[in-house]
Amino acid sequence: MELEAGVAALMLLNPTGGVVGGDRLHTEVRLGVRSHACLTTPSATRVYRSAGPPAVLTFRATLDPGARLEYVPDHLIPSPGARARQSTELVLAPGATALVLDAWSVGRPARGERWDFAELDLGLHVSDADGPILRERACLGGHRSWEGLGGAEGQAYVATFAAVGAAAQTDPTGGEPQWEALAGELTARAAELSAGVRVGVSALGRGGVLARVLARCAPALLEATNALWAASRWRLYGLPPLPLRKL
Repeated sequence: MELEAGVAALMLLNPTGGVVGGDRLHTEVRLGVRSHACLTTPSATRVYRSAGPPAVLTFRATLDPGARLEYVPDHLIPSPGARARQSTELVLAPGATALVLDAWSVGRPARGERWDFAELDLGLHVSDADGPILRERACLGGHRSWEGLGGAEGQAYVATFAAVGAAAQTDPTGGEPQWEALAGELTARAAELSAGVRVGVSALGRGGVLARVLARCAPALLEATNALWAASRWRLYGLPPLPLRKL
């Protein structure tokens, strides 16, 4: 579907309504030269208990020169005893840019389920022809000690938001957006958010900006990630917020 001119929007749907141990869900996309796509999900992804192998979820996107990808799925919810391994990989050609969100909850806090999952392995890797732009991985076993300093600090929702780009070969200056300026703008937007959200923003060593989000509830998480996404797509693409019309 097309929610705005020139941007293809697609919801990635798992028809089972959840993921169980042993499931292997692999999504692979390629964006053509100077194309623009927004990929999301209709709701959060629930991972159920597993006494055996983990559920494996992988997403890989290859962006041709000048392509733009917005990958903003809803968060992952691990049930008590759940085992999940999730990997997100983006490969950028010259001039390509991407906005990517990786969010999850510590369980179902409203039901008293916090850090009761068995395994949560989350990886995010972005690279271009010059090598890695962003590489991170979190390997967690459910344990209450993660509530404190250095963990989620008592918050129920965690997210990583990144705006990344590969240098354009046609520009001798590198052709990269002003990442430091974007980092400053995201910091300013984060300061305007309501209580219950903590956001830290920094420019990457090259080619991007990274934001970390801690939120006490799902609406606070959505408010924060939407603000970061909206500010990034305006600065990088000159486009207003995209209404996804989720029910």
